[in-house]
Amino acid sequence: MSEMKLDVVVTRGDTVEAVHRVHAAAVDPSGRLVAHAREARWVSHWRSCAKPFQSMPFMEAGGYDALGWGDEQVALSCASHGGEPEHVAIAQDMLASLGLSERDLACGPHEPLTARGVEALRASGQKPTRLHNNCSGKHSAMLARAQQGGWPTEGYHRPDHPVQQGCLASVSRWTGLRADEIGRAVDGCGVVEFSLPLTAMAASYARLGQAAVDGVPGPARIVRAMGVHPFLVGGTGRFDTVLMEETAGRVIAKVGAEGVHTAVSLDRGIGVAVKVEDGAARGQYPALLRALQLLDVLPAELPPRLDEFLRRPITNTRGETVGDIRPAE
Repeated sequence: MSEMKLDVVVTRGDTVEAVHRVHAAAVDPSGRLVAHAREARWVSHWRSCAKPFQSMPFMEAGGYDALGWGDEQVALSCASHGGEPEHVAIAQDMLASLGLSERDLACGPHEPLTARGVEALRASGQKPTRLHNNCSGKHSAMLARAQQGGWPTEGYHRPDHPVQQGCLASVSRWTGLRADEIGRAVDGCGVVEFSLPLTAMAASYARLGQAAVDGVPGPARIVRAMGVHPFLVGGTGRFDTVLMEETAGRVIAKVGAEGVHTAVSLDRGIGVAVKVEDGAARGQYPALLRALQLLDVLPAELPPRLDEFLRRPITNTRGETVGDIRPAE
């Protein structure tokens, strides 16, 4: 087992102004820890990184096929999308095919997460809606799961609803943890989210990748959808989108809030989970990229679009570069 140093520093001039401590675990499909940074078993909220597994019960029940939903709908179900017109249109169509509307979504409205999404919304003269919420695809799929299961769509987001019970069972299965070992709280979008060790997060992604490579139908379709439609998973300039585009879908990644991120290398069969201890999003992208480099998943010299996330300049109000955000030496 190798130890990785993934801390991220923020410099101003020649001086380090801030340090983000990073914990990480790299795990193979058997659950073996192959590399770590700081505390591999650090417990964190998983947040949106769990979305592929929250969509799994609906996938395995044949729900997507029953509705004629394709890979675009699958990708959006697993997305933290940027609220761009394409994202909104697919979510709206998903709801329409169910005979439902934006009003049935339990998530609240928020501004799009990409500059392009914000510009498009402002140009339309409209206010943000629940469809612009980065989780609207996940919520639409959960509503579909409730409807097809014969359960009430009202309250689908609550912990005791069969939809959320199914999500918990899926997370338990893929992480290898008992349900009572998984912490539960309320996510930013209003549904149940989970807390667990980084080792379990990484193991779930390693198992997801292995199952996809082995051709297991549900996992294979989820991984394919995310890899083929990375724009729908994130959006213009979003980290996950760029990483999956630059690796041609051979690395599948999913962002979570508060500095947590998970990914899997389909070629290496290794799942990775990182957590920036103080929750700073600016630290998680360099940390994950450096981890993937140290694991020989990514090359030492990154493509330009990924290198921009590895070492990001800090500019002042005059547009002058005064420091940077980068992995510690």
